[in-house]
Amino acid sequence: MPCFNHESPKSIPNTCQRKTPGRVPITEAQLKAAFKSFDVDKDGRLSKEELRNAFASLGAYIPRWRARRGLSVADGNGDGYVGDDELDDLVKYAMKYGYTIG
Repeated sequence: MPCFNHESPKSIPNTCQRKTPGRVPITEAQLKAAFKSFDVDKDGRLSKEELRNAFASLGAYIPRWRARRGLSVADGNGDGYVGDDELDDLVKYAMKYGYTIG
């Protein structure tokens, strides 16, 4: 089961890890879907906390830091959120870290 199929951020199984043997690299489309699934308030944008939860489910070593960096890279308009129009930049940023699914 992919790591981004969850009911709430607190119930996320730890099935995604970075560069773990036997796991398959996540695609850009899967990563984009994973990030979108963490938009828990369904406002069409990702807050820092939603990003932290997403990176935690992906197996980031320090998800809070990764979320801050992702936000600084992808938040082109400076509103403090990653909107749908900025999501591709977030995906490009996250793809550099070799997340996998298993």
